[in-house]
Amino acid sequence: MKDKVKTLGKETLIYGTSTIVARLLNFFLVPLYTYFLAPQDYGIVAAVFAFMALTNIIYQYGMDQAYLRFAKENKTKELFATPLIAVFASGILISFILWLSSASIADFLGIGAKHSYLIKLACFVMALDALNIVPFAKLRFDHKAWHFMLIRTASIVVNVIGNILALSYFRCGVKGIFIAGIFASLTSLILLAPMTIKNFVCRFDKKLFKEMFLFSWPFIPAGMASILVNVIDKPILIHLVGLKDVGIYQANFKIGVFMMLVVSMFDQAWRPFFIQYSSEKDAKELFAQILTYFTAITTWIFLGLTFLMPVIIKTPIFNHYLIAPAYWEGIKIIPLVLGGYLFYGFYINFMIAPVLTKKTRVLMWITLLGAISSIITNFTLVPIVGIIGAGWAIFVSYIVMATSLFIFLQKNYPIIYEYKKLGFIAAVVITFLFLNNLLNNNLTWQIILLIIYPLIISLVLDKNNFLKIKQLILKRRKH
Repeated sequence: MKDKVKTLGKETLIYGTSTIVARLLNFFLVPLYTYFLAPQDYGIVAAVFAFMALTNIIYQYGMDQAYLRFAKENKTKELFATPLIAVFASGILISFILWLSSASIADFLGIGAKHSYLIKLACFVMALDALNIVPFAKLRFDHKAWHFMLIRTASIVVNVIGNILALSYFRCGVKGIFIAGIFASLTSLILLAPMTIKNFVCRFDKKLFKEMFLFSWPFIPAGMASILVNVIDKPILIHLVGLKDVGIYQANFKIGVFMMLVVSMFDQAWRPFFIQYSSEKDAKELFAQILTYFTAITTWIFLGLTFLMPVIIKTPIFNHYLIAPAYWEGIKIIPLVLGGYLFYGFYINFMIAPVLTKKTRVLMWITLLGAISSIITNFTLVPIVGIIGAGWAIFVSYIVMATSLFIFLQKNYPIIYEYKKLGFIAAVVITFLFLNNLLNNNLTWQIILLIIYPLIISLVLDKNNFLKIKQLILKRRKH
């Protein structure tokens, strides 16, 4: 048991590290895009990326999850070959349809039929990525976490280098971004080839595929609902305010990745943690205390990023800025994106209920509700306040998701949270945001507020509870 828990912890750390590295490396492309692409061109990139995020779900249709589900019971090579052949065949068919429809799709996205070639390039990227999912799933099932991380990292590095060369050296513009994506996907395919060839057999089991597909198809609506929350704003913005504003919005939206990193790091540790501790008699009390500490820490980070990120963006480093001045108009959306990801952190905390009660289907409906909230807010506010309305849409959608999951939790796995402490923290955050606005974003006062924030919050935090949580974690690790 001890070895299994240790293995889980080790793999969680490795996969978590690879996720963080991936997000950071991709973030480094943001300054590159803002300096070598006009806002309108960046808007085109954002639109095609949004299309790819949704279409990838159809290309892959949960075959990696199906492989993981059936791998424990079926050790034959047909289990590896069947979904791989299926994804290959369906990828060709889907790409053919999209290729023929590329002009219509480009028009629908709002980028114009003249950019239909980008849809065609995107088809290559998505088809190659789909071919990689089953081999990557096998690496995960075989507990080859380091192998997984190294290949993923190599692919991302190739993508970053390819983008740099395409934009700054070859001056390929938007086209170069997708060519770099093709090379990155090919890198994964080539590095996975030895393992794929070793485990592949040219046989397709129709009965097995039917069973796998019946398991995997629900991942299509669930995956699309999840993706919609983050990408639906781009096509809506294109039709409401134009490509230029979408480019400005996208560059500043990416700044929110820092808050997302914090939440992702917590998520990597949180899910195995609450599953392991759920059998303890005081588990609910422990989970309530953890939410309080999570809120205290993440709200401090939220305030720090909200106060200091505009200063960081506008401070030159070797005569260059984090994002080009042409994109500074969108800085005002950053606090809303950060706030949205903060509420996503609460959503992750409340994930206890569907996981422990095995009622995970509710997550699809909650995510879909978040997407609908985003659509309504975008169409309501964007015509009035421009891209700031899209920022509010992200914020509102995550509040709706967190609130909905909280209601589900209280009905199915009720936890009495430390509401007075949480209310006090919320009041302090709102007060500090008000004071910052009143003081005209004065940097000196911002630093003072950030210094005294933990001192004020510590008044309601019980040090003994923190030590108790620490002791429980250490105790669990010993077992």
